[in-house]
Amino acid sequence: MTTPTKKFIKKASLNHPIQAIIADRWSPYGFTDRTVTTLDLSSLFEAARWSASSYNEQPWSYILATRDNPAEFARLLSCLVPANQLWAKEAPVLVLGVANLRFTKNGQENKAAVHDLGLASATLAIEATARGISVHQMIGILPDVARDLYRIPEHSEAWTGMAIGYMANADELPAGMKERDLAPRQRKPISQFVFSGTWGKCLISLAPMITPNSR
Repeated sequence: MTTPTKKFIKKASLNHPIQAIIADRWSPYGFTDRTVTTLDLSSLFEAARWSASSYNEQPWSYILATRDNPAEFARLLSCLVPANQLWAKEAPVLVLGVANLRFTKNGQENKAAVHDLGLASATLAIEATARGISVHQMIGILPDVARDLYRIPEHSEAWTGMAIGYMANADELPAGMKERDLAPRQRKPISQFVFSGTWGKCLISLAPMITPNSR
């Protein structure tokens, strides 16, 4: 039976207004044992389906396993690095994101393939957030293990993993993991990654930053 859990919202500390669903999205380490329904999973991957794609190549593929099938879940879990297996084993759904690195129409290198896989996964994560579902993406996977276990074809490669499910109450997490889930979210200011005129110079005029009295 699923244990009830308090919804913990760790909003972004904003300097400028953005849509609330983006501010609400973050990647928890703790998940409850509540099942993610097939209907919800279908909608998450429908969102990924409609992500932007260079030349409409749609170079992403996903390998999915749920805890409803313990053998398949264990197989996908084995494709994660040990540090990620420790916490991801509690999620009800695990996913590997695979990029086809060649264009299907001509076999040439698709330099946008990994970018587009990221876009599709980000779109999936936003849809999940809208449904109260959390997604923790991870680079810590074992691509060679995934290739062998799932017979991933030549010119395609597993790049990322995702744990999908419902966030656990951080107070119930073990030490170390609890601190990570409760830690404030941090990001670089815009001035450190938006440049104009020359590299490293933020010359564009930006709107005033949010102040405590801003509406």
